Amino acid sequence: MKILRIDNLRPSQIIVLFYLFAVIVSVCLLSLPITVKPEVDWTFLDVLFTAVSAISVTGLTVVSTADTFSTPGIFILLFILQFGGIGIMTLGTFFWLLIGKKIGLRERRLISTDQNQSHLSGLVKLMKQILGIIVLIEFIGTIILGTYFLNYFETWQEAYLQGLFAAVSATTNAGFDITGSSLIPFANDYFVQIINIILLTLGAIGFPVLIELKDYLKNKKIYQRSHFSLYTKLTTVTFFSLMLFGTLVILLFEWNHFFAGKSWHESIFYAFFQSSTTRNGGLATMDVSAFSNPTLLALCFLMFIGASPSSVGGGIRTTTFAVILLVIYSFSKGQKDIKVFRSELDPEDIRKSVVVTFLAIMICLISLVILSATESFTLMQLMFEISSAFGTTGLSMGITPELSGIGKIVVIALMFIGRIGILSFIFIFHHKDQEVNYHYPKERIIVG
Repeated sequence: MKILRIDNLRPSQIIVLFYLFAVIVSVCLLSLPITVKPEVDWTFLDVLFTAVSAISVTGLTVVSTADTFSTPGIFILLFILQFGGIGIMTLGTFFWLLIGKKIGLRERRLISTDQNQSHLSGLVKLMKQILGIIVLIEFIGTIILGTYFLNYFETWQEAYLQGLFAAVSATTNAGFDITGSSLIPFANDYFVQIINIILLTLGAIGFPVLIELKDYLKNKKIYQRSHFSLYTKLTTVTFFSLMLFGTLVILLFEWNHFFAGKSWHESIFYAFFQSSTTRNGGLATMDVSAFSNPTLLALCFLMFIGASPSSVGGGIRTTTFAVILLVIYSFSKGQKDIKVFRSELDPEDIRKSVVVTFLAIMICLISLVILSATESFTLMQLMFEISSAFGTTGLSMGITPELSGIGKIVVIALMFIGRIGILSFIFIFHHKDQEVNYHYPKERIIVG
């Protein structure tokens, strides 16, 4: 019998094991007596659900964060959110460097798998830059929000604790809150909303984009527009196009519904924030169940797409969606090659995008069938929950705590798959590539 050793595992399989180990550690930390308030009594399934939600930085909860966690528990939760948001290999690289471990080929392959990178060069530098940028963003966000929250909370300790948690939760797109009602208390405070939108965007747009932007600002005189990578161009255009699309759709569908009687600026900020948070934020300035079904379907679509690759978010990712649109456009024009921004897409990336999209749809549909059989909620509520879990968004119509045991397990699986990514999920079962030195005769079939 062949003994299973970690040396025999593929990088994607090791990454999955690392995240499973992180979930186990998170469960242990959340089970500590100091984590929750004395009167709180929660089940193992609730602890597991919260741990996976935190590691996957989703934000779906079966308990109230504000009513459940003690002050030490809040800091433990913050640590888990930071661990899950930045990524296991980013923090792992940091610890390896601290103890003087040499980052070899195997470690570089793990890093490239975790960050969806196609090359092995410059990965250690990339990890350092990611950690530095995210910590800097969170620090600035904490100072700004904590200082501003002095207007809302009685003590400076509470104000800065709220500011710290809000900054980390928004930057990692975790969706957790300790206000007890997300950002609904700040529904009319546009400053808090703008800061959160900026933090959500910086966390979800993709680490390589932030690094290239940093390099541009640092070397603006010699940095030309053509130096931006295709990834940065494609993901940035897609990201903000989807944000604008979501804003316009929400305004259109809710103008005579939820926005009836509201001022123009209230309507715009409600729409803009809810569109932004579908990029994996999970925070909300209103109860999303108040939206009409067409708007909820649009939000499901946006959450399914999710954030950009190599970011804190989940979903099929913005670049995958962009590639699918480009494939459809090029096919309709009779073009065999996919051209964009004076570059041609690699056929392997096109193939991956099609597989990721198709498999993601299958996973969500199977989940919908299972939940339809086990839960008593409407199809719209279940679709919303599934899209939110898979996209690691965290928005909810309020049904999460009322899910059955099977329902919670399905959502846990969706959050985990959404965090590790469809490609890593596929490669769990993928064997080593085998060279085939023969071909069968090609034959056309009827399709379409």
